[in-house]
Amino acid sequence: MTSEQEQGTTGADGERTAPRRVALLHTGAVVIAPVMELVREQLPGVTAVNYLDDRIVADLSDPATAASVPGRVGALARAAVDGGAEAVLLTCSSISWLAAPTAEAVGVPVLRIDEAMADRAVATGRRVAVLATLPTTCGPTCDLVQERARLAGVAVELTSRVVEGAFEAVSSGDRATHDRLVAAAIEEAARTSDVVVLAQASMASAASAVEVGTPVLTSLDLGVQRFRDLVLDL
Repeated sequence: MTSEQEQGTTGADGERTAPRRVALLHTGAVVIAPVMELVREQLPGVTAVNYLDDRIVADLSDPATAASVPGRVGALARAAVDGGAEAVLLTCSSISWLAAPTAEAVGVPVLRIDEAMADRAVATGRRVAVLATLPTTCGPTCDLVQERARLAGVAVELTSRVVEGAFEAVSSGDRATHDRLVAAAIEEAARTSDVVVLAQASMASAASAVEVGTPVLTSLDLGVQRFRDLVLDL
């Protein structure tokens, strides 16, 4: 767990205008730096504390350990709340399905970083292509897009693909290979879709490596913007 402390902000009447502390729950270290950069920009004066369990993604794929994940996410969120966090952001799409039960258990808002991206996707077009680098992320992201489509009252044609080799590349520090593989998948998906959704925050760097006429959505900017709005409304 790492943390960053900044001075709080106050309004003209001297009242605090934002919570003093929020929590970011991660399943991989690679996303911590880009999320923290955006949180610093969007929520100046708020302390963001990072909580990391880097075995969750692997354990979700193992029947012997998958059942432990909800409790572990809940424990991280509880630790964050005990430490003063007034809102929690789940930065991994693989655990986005745990946002509602975790919020109910810990008593503070818990936001999925990919929720705003899914909303933008279903508002953009009917043919939605989801790209992921892990099967454990692909399924939850497709489920989320369908959920947000139902809430919006629209029907979507959903296709999905796991980009083989990309996760292994970025996990080993080979960002260039990851971005090349994901960029090629984006180009292919863009030919037959109205919007391309990159399921994982760690895929965002690949979006800048390709130019296509189809919108390519990533969760980082949209997710942190929605988290900012949530936090400032508390």
